Amino acid sequence: MNSTGQYISILFVIDGLEFGGGERTFLQLIQGLSHEQYDIHVATILEGDFFKVLTGMGIDVVPLDLKNRINFNNIKRLSKIIREREINIVHSQGARADFYARIAARRLKPKVKVVNTVAMPVKGYDVGILRKGFYRFFDWLSERYVDRFIVVSEVLRETLLSSYRMQPDKVIKIYNGIELNEYRSNGKEVRSQKSEVRREFGLAKNVPVIGAIGRMVWQKGFEYLIECVPEIVRMYPDTKILIVGDGPLGERLEALNKELRVRDKVIFTGFRSDIKEILSAIDILVVPSLLEGFPMVTLEAMAMAKPIVATRIDGITEQITDGINGILVLPKDPSALAKAVIRVLNDKETARSMGLAARKKVEQEFSIEKMVAETEKVYLSLLKGKLVIRS
Repeated sequence: MNSTGQYISILFVIDGLEFGGGERTFLQLIQGLSHEQYDIHVATILEGDFFKVLTGMGIDVVPLDLKNRINFNNIKRLSKIIREREINIVHSQGARADFYARIAARRLKPKVKVVNTVAMPVKGYDVGILRKGFYRFFDWLSERYVDRFIVVSEVLRETLLSSYRMQPDKVIKIYNGIELNEYRSNGKEVRSQKSEVRREFGLAKNVPVIGAIGRMVWQKGFEYLIECVPEIVRMYPDTKILIVGDGPLGERLEALNKELRVRDKVIFTGFRSDIKEILSAIDILVVPSLLEGFPMVTLEAMAMAKPIVATRIDGITEQITDGINGILVLPKDPSALAKAVIRVLNDKETARSMGLAARKKVEQEFSIEKMVAETEKVYLSLLKGKLVIRS
């Protein structure tokens, strides 16, 4: 509570099944908002890393069953939470979380405001056609109850305005933020992390290491990275490729790796939680994606001043300017991907200058402080300064 005795009570709603970009952004908000002015509550599943972090912080966490596709008891439970905690703003992310939050809050509108963060429209979900149609129907049914949509890129804003026919003042673009102080491009600690990771995978100190990080799903385009490996190793025979992550396409990608006879060049690490350490060990980050919202891994690599080779697709083009702070190539083009990687390996000075430019852009545009401040503006604009007096 601040000196005037006023506060804003916020309920964040998210599935929390994994510690992904949405959970990370909500955690940044929880940590960044003033706890003297904001009374913070979270509704999520009571397991996983997100829940553990929240309870360690002493945050009020309310259990919510978001594992099952349909559980209408969640609406009743959320409605009760909103009333009992005197919630002013419900902020959610994710198809199921959004639907339950919207319906639970609608009976208490206009007193309770609803905010949704959109990092990926329903059409981009990695699910089957029937399930996607199911999500889209319930999204359409309940989107009228949302006061503000926060989107993480300009292309998402344009999508909501054109395809979803939203009013312009209802859709606000706020870029994701990165923990700048936690990502360093040099220093004793970074050098130590680099040595440890390279030692773990048997990588010599001076061997070129290419990294790719993400879930093994079709959107990430990892097969095109594997297909470009033979061309890279013809020029740089010692090069190693670290592919970090897991997912449904894991076996298929390993089979392709075997088929192309580059098994001694490509290392599948599986899921890793130490992404900062992985980034410290690589020389170039490659992002061969076919579809992205606004990927965090590129921001992390930029913050560590790593040169990046990525596909020229929506979302990424708002982070990387070709030839300035990275190299962009057309998607589904292994040869172009290989040539770009070789170009970076050939010219260490250009690689260094791109990395420094990337770090500068993150500092200017993608800081956590900026993300939190702009989100707070959304909250205050909805409440128009009418804060609740706690008795």
